[in-house]
Amino acid sequence: MSQPGKVKGQQAFVLHAQPYKETSLLVEMFTREHGRVGLVARGARRPRAGIRALLLPFSPLEVGWFGKSDIRTLSDIDWQGGLPQLAGTPLVTGFYVNELIMKLVARDDPHEGLFDDYRTLIAHLARGSVAIAPVLRRFELQLLAATGYAPTLDRDLAGEPVRADAVYGFVPGEGARPGAERGCEVSGQTLLALDHGALDQASAAVLREARFLNRALLTHALAGTELASRALLNEVAALSDN
Repeated sequence: MSQPGKVKGQQAFVLHAQPYKETSLLVEMFTREHGRVGLVARGARRPRAGIRALLLPFSPLEVGWFGKSDIRTLSDIDWQGGLPQLAGTPLVTGFYVNELIMKLVARDDPHEGLFDDYRTLIAHLARGSVAIAPVLRRFELQLLAATGYAPTLDRDLAGEPVRADAVYGFVPGEGARPGAERGCEVSGQTLLALDHGALDQASAAVLREARFLNRALLTHALAGTELASRALLNEVAALSDN
């Protein structure tokens, strides 16, 4: 007899895991076809449970589960390999991104494009092939767009095109207005670089402005909810100015 709500062969990453009952783990996973799902990994906390070694963040997995409630039961898990484990600043960055997804992506809300963006980001972090700041800023905007908080970056509140040589005050939830009397002060150059995804060759000043603007946008989307990982990430960013 087939199990109710049986799902197989899902691409996934672990976002977070915590103890559940005596011997199990409650694992939040980000999957390509089903979005964020909560799964019970039965027996994963037992001393010799081989499954526990697979339930690591930032490792590409293929999983299956069954059940129809909000919390399902993990039934299959296979490591897909191909990425080294994160360490140092990439690890801190990864935990920050996972926390953002936990806060902003509702359970059972599929975001296939965002999953692909996340996988690309984790690959960049794991391989160290590019600077972290540009790809992180890009993903933050992709996450905001996927969850309904996409900002307008190329036009001001009057509908006029943003000028690279102008200064704006950006108010999250509203937009950019010429001058810096209100909101986050940001140059038109930074707004256009963010809009075009062109931060790879950006100056340190543009990257700093992009970081502060994205932080304001995310704070608005999070409705004031604090992120445990943000303080550490800000310390790292302040030291590196990447």
